Amino acid sequence: MFADCKLFRDVAHARSLSRAAVLNGISQSAATQHIQELEKRLGLQLLDRSTRPLGLTVAGKLYEHLCRDVLRREEDFVVALDAIKSEIEGTVRVASIYSIGLSEMSRLRDDFAAACPGAQLHVEYLRPDKVYQAILEDTADLGFISYPEHRRELTIIPWREERMAVAVYPTHRFAGREVLMPADLDGESFISFDDEVMIRRELDRFFRENGVTISTEMQFDNIQSIKEAVVLGSGISILPERTMAAEVEQGRIVSIPLHAPDLVRPTGVIHRKKKKLTRAALEFLKLVTVDGPGANS
Repeated sequence: MFADCKLFRDVAHARSLSRAAVLNGISQSAATQHIQELEKRLGLQLLDRSTRPLGLTVAGKLYEHLCRDVLRREEDFVVALDAIKSEIEGTVRVASIYSIGLSEMSRLRDDFAAACPGAQLHVEYLRPDKVYQAILEDTADLGFISYPEHRRELTIIPWREERMAVAVYPTHRFAGREVLMPADLDGESFISFDDEVMIRRELDRFFRENGVTISTEMQFDNIQSIKEAVVLGSGISILPERTMAAEVEQGRIVSIPLHAPDLVRPTGVIHRKKKKLTRAALEFLKLVTVDGPGANS
């Protein structure tokens, strides 16, 4: 019954039999057969197949509400069972943007293993839009994101405001500076983020407000590629200070503080608003936020 409810809920959410089939690990023909048998059993048509994407009939909308209620009750049941276990166990599914995952998850995995040896942590590194999708489609329990977007279906837990710093290659003329002023960046060759990335819009605003004009040499949609371009001497960049720790330690990048206290990258942990988190997920969340929301650690 739970499997049937999940399949129909996914069909209603995705408005696609093929997409719902993928989410449930079955073929499209099997998904179609399940829905047809359900409609035959109920004696009513649930899907409006005359529209693209698929729509729901009045009966279909009622059945979707029932499915969501059944699945919520199943989640409550699973959480209740988990609560009576003496040992915290299970798998916590995490979706994270690359920059947070690569810089933080190794430490968090070790800390979580020490705190909850009976539990497992599964981490998937995704683009920001895919992190939101994973949370909304319940393929992940918790999501790590920068510049979190307020959405009706999501709970956002502010995590950290990460200081930004100037990233330069070791032979750059700035490499020996202890601090840089915004005006120092005027006319510099930059490795920038792609236009659609939120951090790019924030940096563009920062440059405008400080009357700084830069020359964009390259654009990337992720921090790792930007760091590699800086290492090769293609230009400089402004990045979250924490994300450069490994390259700074290796002597491949020099990170220089920027005199701009308000220039930070906000990060947050997200989860589906009505989702009942397991004890393992709650313990991981407590571990992550031990320094308190918005800590500048």
